[in-house]
Amino acid sequence: MHDSSSLVVALAQIAPVWLDRDATVAKVADWAARAAAEGSRLVAFGEALAPGYPFWVEHTDGAKFESPLQKSLFAQYAAQAVDLGRGDLAPLCAAARKGRLWVALGCIERARERGHSLYCSLVLIDDQGEIRNVHRKLMPTYEERLVWSPGDGHGLRCFDVDGFILGGLNCWENWMPLARSALYAQGEDLHLATWPGSDRNTGELTRHIAREGRSYAMSVSGLMRREDIPAHLPHATLLREALPEVSANGGSCIAAPTGEWVVPPCIGEERLLVAQLDPALVRAERQNFDPFGHYSRPDVLELQVNRSRPRGARFTEDAD
Repeated sequence: MHDSSSLVVALAQIAPVWLDRDATVAKVADWAARAAAEGSRLVAFGEALAPGYPFWVEHTDGAKFESPLQKSLFAQYAAQAVDLGRGDLAPLCAAARKGRLWVALGCIERARERGHSLYCSLVLIDDQGEIRNVHRKLMPTYEERLVWSPGDGHGLRCFDVDGFILGGLNCWENWMPLARSALYAQGEDLHLATWPGSDRNTGELTRHIAREGRSYAMSVSGLMRREDIPAHLPHATLLREALPEVSANGGSCIAAPTGEWVVPPCIGEERLLVAQLDPALVRAERQNFDPFGHYSRPDVLELQVNRSRPRGARFTEDAD
């Protein structure tokens, strides 16, 4: 069931150069080029991949108040965060432009207007190399709240990628029915879920989202193993002793609008997963259920979404 309007997509399941922003971005750009060489029009990378997920928090008493260790680790993390205004993703933008493909990357963003606070952001770059969207995770999960700030609705947007309507969410916000609905309401039929990396997260929810939305659902995860902790990092020895052998095992996968696997979960290896998606299958499954189309009741149920980006201060200048 394929036609000329099918879309080739890729999931790049890789480990970061942990807590090294520039080296990780260079690695991501290389894998984006590989995806382009495979004919992909869209390539996606895991949550918080640049410069990496804060795996230490759970295993090093991350909630201890005024801990010199936690302060030191956070300082390193903040120093390696992605500053979009500074052009930290320029190599990846160049790779997207050269390969003529869209790129979705999970990164830790430092927004200068919010001091040194960090956001878990999903950045979408178009095939002209332009950053089209930055979605900051609405609610960091559990221990993530010790290092990440709550995001906002500014990035709850969908984009046309060769006829598919693409939307994306970070990790556990994929469990949030109203966040999913905000994307469904824009006509989403290709959903991207980014994860730090675990098949326990992707195995069931990916198929559920696909079946609920009658859309293709892609989950992309990273990897993190003990050997991925660079020796030059501050507290490297402590981190290698504290973290498990495998902190993230992947689990990247793609489900069809029927809920069946297009690409079953991939475990424990760096790999580029490529698939061809057929829009006719979306149309077929929408025949009996279209969540914000003929099966919705906007006269009874209506969702309100605030897309403003809070700044924390408003400045009024003197007229003179």
